[in-house]
Amino acid sequence: QVQLVESGGGLVQTGGSLRLSCATSRGTSRSILRFDVVDWYRQPPGGQRDLVARITDGITTNYADSVKGRFTVSRDGTKNTVDLQMNNLKPEDTAVYYCHAQKTVNVEGAKVEYWGQGTQVTVSS
Repeated sequence: QVQLVESGGGLVQTGGSLRLSCATSRGTSRSILRFDVVDWYRQPPGGQRDLVARITDGITTNYADSVKGRFTVSRDGTKNTVDLQMNNLKPEDTAVYYCHAQKTVNVEGAKVEYWGQGTQVTVSS
């Protein structure tokens, strides 16, 4: 069983930056870098979980309109992580951020997917 672990959350002032990382847990043989698609979602207090950023095949990136130009998703081959660099943070970015990874496992297109437990990001005004 693959477990995803997020890190890097915390409290920051408006305009500040945080870098979140997502990795597979120790003892997991499959690196996060082997997944076809890795997403960052977020869920604000009382809100729904929405897609924030996606990296596909380690190359193609997509972002929610609300974070374009401020957030960057990337892979780090040295650390074996997928990171979310968040700049110019706003109070409305406050949420629990979740890592989600999926991989196609056969020619019929069956997929496996995993979620992390989430990391809290709080942006104070």
